[in-house]
Amino acid sequence: MASDLNALLDYVVTRAEQLGASSADAVASDYVEGNVRVRLGEIEELTRARERQLGLRVFVGQRQAISATSDLRESALEGFVQGVLAMAQLTAEDPHAGPPDPSATGATHGDDPALYDPAAEGFDLERGLVWALEAEKAALDDPRMKNSEGASFGFGAGLRAFRASGGVSGSYRSSSFSGSVTPVAEVDGAMERDYWYSSRRHVKDLQPAAEVGLIARERTLRRLGARRLPTGERVVVFDPMMASGLLRSLAGALNGNTVYRGASYLRDKLGQSIASSLVTIVDDGSLKGGIATRPFDGEGLVSRRNVLVGGGVLERFLTDTYSARKLGTVSTGNASRGVGDGPTVGTTNLHLLPGSLSPAQLLDGIADGFYVTELIGFGVNVTTGDYSQGAAGVRILNGQLDHAVSEVTVAGNLATMLADIEGIGSDLDLHRGTSAPSLRLRRLMVAGE
Repeated sequence: MASDLNALLDYVVTRAEQLGASSADAVASDYVEGNVRVRLGEIEELTRARERQLGLRVFVGQRQAISATSDLRESALEGFVQGVLAMAQLTAEDPHAGPPDPSATGATHGDDPALYDPAAEGFDLERGLVWALEAEKAALDDPRMKNSEGASFGFGAGLRAFRASGGVSGSYRSSSFSGSVTPVAEVDGAMERDYWYSSRRHVKDLQPAAEVGLIARERTLRRLGARRLPTGERVVVFDPMMASGLLRSLAGALNGNTVYRGASYLRDKLGQSIASSLVTIVDDGSLKGGIATRPFDGEGLVSRRNVLVGGGVLERFLTDTYSARKLGTVSTGNASRGVGDGPTVGTTNLHLLPGSLSPAQLLDGIADGFYVTELIGFGVNVTTGDYSQGAAGVRILNGQLDHAVSEVTVAGNLATMLADIEGIGSDLDLHRGTSAPSLRLRRLMVAGE
């Protein structure tokens, strides 16, 4: 399979050069995925699909064009290459367009056992069905659990290959498995829902179905009897899932494309303190076994560990080759590329380094605070840093979790929120693409009653 894709890539890149391209690069993938979904013990969805695609980017001077095809016959590829070159001739010149310096690329062939589970080859979805049914059964094992939005199991696996002018080439296999469940509880006519999920590279490492169901059940039951909070500033603790969401919002402001367009509130902050000294944020495409790990990025550059914020100081932005040129710097190896798309900036294993406090210790000394377990909406403006989202969670009274909270809004500004981080938990889970431990903020506006 790998040799077939590599031969196809060699053909289209070489043919593009023969037809007049100053340079070209191409990606190809052979990917299989399967999904099963159940609800109340009945199968609602069972699918399996396989897709083989090839994408080509050509440069004619500083003009470029990109296209993709799933017709991989040699006779069809000849017309495909000609069409992409014709498109390039019609585009405007861009002084920053062009491939990375070949000497900077480092794509290589080889499979990392930490990224690929051989069990994914011909994986039997019956195993996924059993997992989903067991997870839902565990989630509903309480008289207060009255309904379910379903449980699901999915897997994906395949080969990705890359080839560029100058002889740079590489390929690797990867796999992923995931499962989730969303139960519904009801007491006195009031209904609440929550969920839990697990994702891993290897199926044997997936959280047991019963454990995922139990966590989903406990999270759902915790939401019963929810009330609003009095409006005012208070100490706020984000659980790891919500802290990860905060990190995803910040990633938009750290994106080189956003920065060179002047649309990031951090655009002039390199070398300055932008957060509490407790905060160190890393994007690591080389993290062993990470769910977003890859040996090279969408332009063939070797994946690496980038410290974005160190001890509260902004050290660098995430860039691909194009955004790096616009900013007068070099790529951080963060080019993300779909088969039919040009490279753009993306995160890999983005995480905020953990502290030494347990989740319980983060609550110590909080007389009246808010523990956030759900955020609703997209109220984050990375141009100004303004932040406002609907929220739910649990009230903190005298250092203990008290009653459930819903229908409130948390609001502030990312700059102030990051500076106000006064405690970081030890509960970092690196099995997610973007991850953070629990975070304690000394103050945040909570609008309720």
